[in-house]
Amino acid sequence: MGVHQYFKSLNDLEKLVRCPGKFKYQEHNVAAHSFKVTKIAQYLGTVEEHKGNEIDWRSLYEKALNHDYPEIFTGDIKTPVKYASLELNTLFMEVEETMTTKFIETEFPPEYQQIYKERLKEGKDSTLEGQILSVADKIDLLYESFGEIQKRNPEPLFFEIYEESLATIKRFDHLVCVRDFLENILTEMLSERFIPKDELFEITNTILNRE
Repeated sequence: MGVHQYFKSLNDLEKLVRCPGKFKYQEHNVAAHSFKVTKIAQYLGTVEEHKGNEIDWRSLYEKALNHDYPEIFTGDIKTPVKYASLELNTLFMEVEETMTTKFIETEFPPEYQQIYKERLKEGKDSTLEGQILSVADKIDLLYESFGEIQKRNPEPLFFEIYEESLATIKRFDHLVCVRDFLENILTEMLSERFIPKDELFEITNTILNRE
């Protein structure tokens, strides 16, 4: 037992399917999601830095790369379920934190345990880097649902995920990078040709026009 178990568990992240139990034209796993969120966070951080805001890049990369590792213990919980209530979301977070802490204390050398407790803890906090992580996570989820909607997946869940993701992103519109995403990238995304365009436009405009 030891760090070997941690390295071995990284392979398991590839087996953790996102949004389990639902028909999807394209499967996504937690390992790929972590990579994509890190790349998205990198771009968002670049926008913020270009506008004069200081970015702690080490913190941002560590938060983004590690943010879903605790799902190795719980699996991926569908977004509408996970956020159905504050109590339920808090419970999921407590379970993940407890199991992650126990894993670190069992497998890591004592001199590195506190470092990894910091790295693998919940990264979505009030810091600029934590807020960027929250946005990047939802942008990738938005794109996952958008891909299914584009392909005419009849599951209404993907419209729900799209709506929840965009609403969360908009809550961070005090950030320069979010305004850039909403004004430029989202507009470009919706300009693509796909069948359920009217419905997606209606959902998008409803969310963006909320006070």
